[in-house]
Amino acid sequence: MNESFLHYIWQFQYFKKDDLRTSEGEALQIFQPGMRNSNAGPDFEEGKIRIGKLEWRGSIEIHINASGWNDHHHSDDQAYEKVVLHVVWENDKPIQRTDGSMMPTLELKYRVDVTLWNRYKKLFTSVEAIPCANSWSKVANITKLSMLEKTVIQRLESKSELVKALLLKNNNDWEETCYQLLCKNFGFKVNTEPMLQLAQVLPYKTLLKHLDKSIQIEALLFGQAGFLEKVKEDEYTAVLKREYNLLGKKYSLKAIQMNVVQWRFLRLRPANFPTVRLAQLASLLSSQKNLFSKMLESTSYKHLTGFLEIEQSQYWQHHYQLGKKSKTVVPSFGKSSVQNIMINTITPLLAAYGQLHAEQVLLARAVEILQHIPAENNKIIREWSGLGCKVTSAFDSQGLIELYNSYCMKRRCLECNIGLNIIKS
Repeated sequence: MNESFLHYIWQFQYFKKDDLRTSEGEALQIFQPGMRNSNAGPDFEEGKIRIGKLEWRGSIEIHINASGWNDHHHSDDQAYEKVVLHVVWENDKPIQRTDGSMMPTLELKYRVDVTLWNRYKKLFTSVEAIPCANSWSKVANITKLSMLEKTVIQRLESKSELVKALLLKNNNDWEETCYQLLCKNFGFKVNTEPMLQLAQVLPYKTLLKHLDKSIQIEALLFGQAGFLEKVKEDEYTAVLKREYNLLGKKYSLKAIQMNVVQWRFLRLRPANFPTVRLAQLASLLSSQKNLFSKMLESTSYKHLTGFLEIEQSQYWQHHYQLGKKSKTVVPSFGKSSVQNIMINTITPLLAAYGQLHAEQVLLARAVEILQHIPAENNKIIREWSGLGCKVTSAFDSQGLIELYNSYCMKRRCLECNIGLNIIKS
């Protein structure tokens, strides 16, 4: 037995209610089980019950054993003075209030259908990555869809928390925040942290002054990233060095310049080298001014993807690294990369702005964007596909990733519509 299951039993009142009595033998009626409290203090608040002839309003506390009250030192906590009923699986010890009166206690051990516990235990102890894998096909599609809609919103809200954290550091500058998140995601997992650091040591407001000269944007990015130190020199790198030396002194950048060893190349396909990604980022920044404003103004998926369809400068179409010419043409920013930026940069920014400015239309737009993007293909999605899930869009894949990470892996079956459906069946 665990307390999560008891919380579920109490919240939904899944126990026999005939002749309810407290441990002291007094008649008990439950009018309202109360609202679940996710903060410190009793488990449920604003419960309403009747014991004998008296009605009580207050908190409900849940424990497996009644002795848990003393084990958790609730008698020393003023927050528990408002508890009107102690709900336990087993009443192993009489509990007294601080004034010496007995704590009204309800024992559930013999009032709960054992099949409910068995179904929950089967889910909770499953060795499968997805606990309900064996019961998945029995759950109605409408139940699955309602949970998917919930987890998509949760994933957007979770990602928007990073946006809000960056925004706070940037003194509510949305353009700077957009630039930093964009840079971070141009790192594509392996180089996300150095990319974010680069954005923080090379402010967007500095780059804005040079957007009309793409070579200066490249010089600032590659120079501040540390790639111009000890590099094999050719005509292009000589120009970058010259430009960076001038601009680095002008904006006092050299003291906070990054070290080239911070960047990872190992086990990356050349097209994903951070040098190539920086060149593509430079192309995007040079072609678009005030990126965040453009994201807010864009009302169509096609328009949003349009300004992300970029091609790096001529030099970087034939080089994967500085000073080393490639025998093959370097691919431009592909569709999958565009979709990645849409999922991890644009939709979280729209969701965060919508939340902070009470503009629900922006959250709806973020969801709509996900519905236009093809589904991702990774290990988690393949797990769901193996159960027969039809994963057609990023809306599906993002929802399923959140469901897997936040519910399945943590065995939060009692907080999942699908898990609840299986237990109640």
